Amino acid sequence: MVLCVGPLPDTRKGTILAAEIILSFIILICYAASMYGGYSAVAICEMVFAIIFFVVFMMELDKQFLVVNWLWSDLIRAVIGAALYLITSLICVISGAGDGARIAGGVFGLLAGILFAYDSYTIFLDIKSSRQHTDAPTDDTV
Repeated sequence: MVLCVGPLPDTRKGTILAAEIILSFIILICYAASMYGGYSAVAICEMVFAIIFFVVFMMELDKQFLVVNWLWSDLIRAVIGAALYLITSLICVISGAGDGARIAGGVFGLLAGILFAYDSYTIFLDIKSSRQHTDAPTDDTV
């Protein structure tokens, strides 16, 4: 269960990150219960990264540590998570005959891949809207 301390879960970003954490935990349980537990590494990594970004945004550490571009880091995390979840989930669903836990993990992984892709899209829109377009000076003085 996710402990919500700050104002982040009230936002769209907080809700998406909380859903990513919960869904990754469900996938981790499914893969751990299957005959092939090797696929649980993706769920563990993505859950840990989602928890890290959840804490960073919840505690507003992104405004204190300006060395890291948090939006781009979060975009890279979400794109890689979406790609890994979709690839491993398709493999599990296609080749998981006779292993119900593996197929269930694959189905939840497909949902997680869609959620991570949606997160990537929302982050991309945030980056696109935060870019400052400055006009070039038109006067002749240099």
